[in-house]
Amino acid sequence: MKPLTPSKIPVCPLCQKDLRTIIWSDRLCRVIIVDDADYPGYCRLIWRTHVREITDLPAAQRAHCMRVVFAVEQALRLVFNPDKVNLASFGNMVPHLHWHIIPRFNGDAHFPDPVWAKRRRRNTTAARARIPVKWRSLLKSQLAQLL
Repeated sequence: MKPLTPSKIPVCPLCQKDLRTIIWSDRLCRVIIVDDADYPGYCRLIWRTHVREITDLPAAQRAHCMRVVFAVEQALRLVFNPDKVNLASFGNMVPHLHWHIIPRFNGDAHFPDPVWAKRRRRNTTAARARIPVKWRSLLKSQLAQLL
């Protein structure tokens, strides 16, 4: 399937670039930090062309996309040492290929449920105590080494 033509694309929030949030990019995709106070390290891989599904891509691009997802997961594990990493690709609300890569901790706001579930707790101090102070620069450095 071909990418959507610009005239057929409604305003897409994932097509809008916020250069302040990009921690890694190449000609095919970018990785951003999602600004979520409950989930430091929450990353999103965003494909540069506006396609709906990963199977809309040629095999080599699919493989590249997943290689980047796996590298982000590995970098998050190295920097945060989380109890779990959640990977998700929905696109129900924004039909633009993207992946959520989220480090999770026992005691975070929703654990063990998905981050989109009903909040279980307000005080997440114990989970946040495990977050490195300079995590953004550490994560960026790890991604540069892995990719």
